[in-house]
Parts: sequence; C-alpha cells; structure tokens
Amino acid sequence: MDLEKLNQTAQAIVAEGKGILAADESDSTIKKRFDSIGVESTEEHRRAYRDLLFTTEGVEEYISGVILFDETIRQSSLDGTPFPKLLESKGVIPGIKVDIGAKPLALAEGETITEGLDGLRDRLEEYRELGARFTKWRGVISIGKNIPSEYCLWTNAHALARFAALSQEAGLVPIVEPEVLMDGDHSIERSFEVTSRTLHAVFTELRDQRVHPEGMLLKPNMVLSGYESPQQASHEQVAEETIRCFKRHVPAAVPGIVFLSGGQSDEDATANLNAMNAMGPHPWQLSFSYGRALQAPALKAWGGKEENVEAAQRAYYHRAKMNSAARTGMYAPEMEREAVTA
Repeated sequence: MDLEKLNQTAQAIVAEGKGILAADESDSTIKKRFDSIGVESTEEHRRAYRDLLFTTEGVEEYISGVILFDETIRQSSLDGTPFPKLLESKGVIPGIKVDIGAKPLALAEGETITEGLDGLRDRLEEYRELGARFTKWRGVISIGKNIPSEYCLWTNAHALARFAALSQEAGLVPIVEPEVLMDGDHSIERSFEVTSRTLHAVFTELRDQRVHPEGMLLKPNMVLSGYESPQQASHEQVAEETIRCFKRHVPAAVPGIVFLSGGQSDEDATANLNAMNAMGPHPWQLSFSYGRALQAPALKAWGGKEENVEAAQRAYYHRAKMNSAARTGMYAPEMEREAVTA
C-alpha cells in the first residue's frame, strides 16, 4: 500500500472549490428517478443519461470525482470511449460503489446491515483495472423508537472498516459512508446524538482495523431536524451542530468530509454546506458528494429527449457551480435567481 499516493488522490478529490458527483444509483433507484420523468429504465437510456452528465463541458472546474455503478464503469460514451477514460481525460477521478445494498439485520427489527464483503478483494482488483481510483460503501442507520441499537451501529461500523481496509490494500481511496437517515419527526438534538454515536463506532473500528485516516474520506449525513419535525433548524443551526459533532469524532488527519445530500432540497443542501464553510477554517476540507441534489434539475430538463441534452447539461453545470461556491462560503440564494434570468 502506497499511503502517499492514497493521500494525494484523497486530497485531489477534495481540491478547493470541487466536489463529487454521485452517479452510482442502483437499478431500483435509477428506475424510480426515470419513472418520475416517464422514461423507461433501459441500459441504453441509463448510458445516455450518464453520458450527458459526464460530457458536460467545463463542469470539471467544479467536479473532481464521479462515483460510478458496476454497470456504468463498464459502459462507454457515444464515441466509444469507456466512461472511466472519458472522465480521466477531463481531469475527473473515477470511483466505484462496491457494496451490494442494505439488507435486514438479523434479529433487529427495523434495522439494516450492508452486504458485499464476500469476494470484495477480487472485485476491487477488477475495478482498479477498469480505471477506478476510489471506492464507496454505505451503511444505513435509522432513527426510531429504541433504534438504532448498539448492535446495528457496531455491525455496520465493522463492515465499513473491513471495506476501507481492503480498499486501501488495493491502492484505492475508500469513501466511508455511514448515513444516519433523517426520515422521521425527531429533533436536531436527537440527530446529533445518533450521528455522534455512529461516528464514534465507525472511527473506533477504522482505527482497530488499521485503516489510515490520511488515505480515506468520510461521506456522512449533516445533522438536521427530522424531515417530518415541526421544528426545522436553520442553516446556521445545522452548520453549528454538524461541526460540533464532527470535531468530537473525526480525526484531523482525514483530508476531507464529503457530505451526502439525503432528502434535502437542492438549494438546502447547498445552503447548509455554505453555512458550514462560512464558519471555517476547519481541520478538514468540507465538500459535497451529491447525487439527487446535483442531478434532479438536469433529469427533469432532459426528460429522455435528445433535443433536451444541452438544457439538461446547463442545469447540471449550474448546480455544480452553486455547490462549488458553497465550498468557499460564498454562495447566496440570489445566485440561483440570477441563473434563472440569465
């Protein structure tokens, strides 16, 4: 394992003003997205849609890496260039989601464990040959009555650490994603408590399993009010509680934290990231690894029609630019309106 090389890749992914496009939707998730615009989820439609995103001109100013799905890393652009090579040619680092999804956790009603460790070492070797330079694994933690249990937290933390160790061994930067879901009517204080317990378990396991913090990135949830909570925290409160939580648990040696957007609106995800960066400097780079919050306007504009590709690319470029501004704490809602009238 070349730790220096891992650190260089991790630093490049969280380069100033840049973040990650998560284009690693599973077959069921991309089907839901396509259903929402009335497009059938065929392999060709999925390829065409990803091609639209990856060939958007100039977006590499704001996007440093793309997380691919198993199908996507094997696909090519219209001109026959494999997607990983296409991204590399633009200076964008290709990555790959390697877990196979959350499944019910035995003897723990309402809780899940992420599977995919069996055969992972061989799969990592293949993905590296296909062009991947980083990996991602998502553990899912739900908040509810008497959950999450310690059993669920530590089982998921153990799996995340095993994945991270295997990735580093293979020369790939692991993006460790413990996602505390914000579904429910819980308070921001409850979110803080569960996120804190989750991060404690994850970093304990990472240390015990010899994962080098310098050669990894963390992809967590922000500390938010539950989406159904009558009391919704402000952007400033979200920023304060999230930073307070992460300063307690995330080693300064980790190069960056690339937040997931979860179920936030596009603009809320940008505004919350902006509020955090405006509070800086921080021990780590605070960046984004957004899927829906980067893609939703582009997907809607595209609608599966070739004549809408340019409009879709403009929509994606705009969201990437807004999140780039949030990386420096310079985003303002007026920038959204300016784009509409431009």
